[in-house]
Amino acid sequence: MRVKDTHYAAVYLETHLEGDEYGFESELLRLSFNHVLEALGSQNLTPEQIKIQAKQLEELMQKPAPEAMNQLTSWLQALGLRLTITVAPKMPEINHQNDAVSGT
Repeated sequence: MRVKDTHYAAVYLETHLEGDEYGFESELLRLSFNHVLEALGSQNLTPEQIKIQAKQLEELMQKPAPEAMNQLTSWLQALGLRLTITVAPKMPEINHQNDAVSGT
């Protein structure tokens, strides 16, 4: 499983966190976090810690965004990952009168 590579796992999660113009799908995000936990957990955690992380993930996905983000940072750290913020590429502007996309 390629997700066992921490660099690949980071890109995998980043892709799911970015979503698309319609936002991100919470169930897909939950699934991607579980994939990473399965892949990286055995490298960084004991079986008991993996169970705790899985439970924490379920609880985290039910929390309001600010609290969830704080706990997500700790959750990722346990797997050898960290949450970062980067500058997004400029999104094309949408003319809502005719739904045309402009590159300016």
